[in-house]
Amino acid sequence: MIEIVAPAGNLKKLKIAVNYGANAVYAGLSQFSLRSRSAKEFNEESFLEGINYAHSKNVKVYATVNGFHTSAQLDGLKRHLKTLERLKPDALIIASVGAMKLAKEFAPNIPIHVSTQANVLNYADAQVYKELGAKRVVLARELSLKDACDIANNCDVELEAFVHGSMCFAYSGRCLISAVQSGRRSNLGSCANDCRFPYELYAKNPENNALFRIEENESGTHIFNSKDLNLAKYIDKIVQSKAISALKIEGRTKSEYYVACAVRTYAKALKDALNNTFNPSEYEAELNTLKSRGFTDGYLINRPYEKDDTQNHITSIMQGTMQVQAISEDGEFFASKGILRVNESYEIFAPNDILIPQCDNEIGKIFCKDGKYFLEFKKLINEKNKEFNELHSGNINLCKSPVKLCEFVFLRS
Repeated sequence: MIEIVAPAGNLKKLKIAVNYGANAVYAGLSQFSLRSRSAKEFNEESFLEGINYAHSKNVKVYATVNGFHTSAQLDGLKRHLKTLERLKPDALIIASVGAMKLAKEFAPNIPIHVSTQANVLNYADAQVYKELGAKRVVLARELSLKDACDIANNCDVELEAFVHGSMCFAYSGRCLISAVQSGRRSNLGSCANDCRFPYELYAKNPENNALFRIEENESGTHIFNSKDLNLAKYIDKIVQSKAISALKIEGRTKSEYYVACAVRTYAKALKDALNNTFNPSEYEAELNTLKSRGFTDGYLINRPYEKDDTQNHITSIMQGTMQVQAISEDGEFFASKGILRVNESYEIFAPNDILIPQCDNEIGKIFCKDGKYFLEFKKLINEKNKEFNELHSGNINLCKSPVKLCEFVFLRS
């Protein structure tokens, strides 16, 4: 079975990923994770709650310990590994060999997955990590599918590959720009995303120190800004290769809707690939609803030197084709994320294979059109039966659904 491995930036996103079709989620609990901001979203209690919730749905949890640690941090790392041993996630994602050695000592009962930051590009490296005790290797993003097949044929270790999400312009994510400009070290989990900023380029005359701006337009250029990875249309080829055990989605700091949409889309693509009903245009349309920096198919299918479209030089982010207007955690009341009005139709976005009931009552109606389901409010009523003309993002009032739906359902337009 090929896994869909999804980002879980906090407990709510973990639950969304689980409900939308993830087979495993990955999350961090401390400064030893490469996403220190999302790691702060968890404490021991909520992390354990997430593990128990995932396990109740037969979904695995992988704990990220994938930073590069200084000597001063090692005592803290040992204590953290002891904590994880007690919490019992299904694996530890580790980048450094020193941390792997400590994990074998302080968390000996938890399997080890080698992080993509370890930059495994060949079967010799993969074999070394296996001998060090690794069960799985998360492949370098720079790797081709052919090279992944070579590793699979020469080393008996599980292979995981990134298929979607943000890409770093630096090789294997080894970036120092954030440290230089912001004093935030990306290899310790506190990247400030300086590569997404607009920059201005100048030529300098060394004789008189005059600077000449050499820009294409008045806004500068996003010269370091890599497009986002999107391999949805190649999932069938990845499946056919029989080399990859898990498909990984980046994005622990991205939105709740991003997690839901990306997980649902790749789960559907994987299912279709296995059932010979593969439909790339369907997956592309769904992923285009997300905010992105534009999409690239990265390096798994094509070599880097064959490509000249991996950078978005225009903007740091692009709006998707859909705007999320609301989310319901319990299926009964919606929290506004955009704007809700009466007599406007909102598309219902729910997990795959969920039955959406149609209805028509005093609160609103749910109907099917062209294979999609829509909700139209006749009244916006909160939990205390107070009525509103419209509800905006940030409003603490929850809006009653005309009929109970599933957990973590979205409305979009």
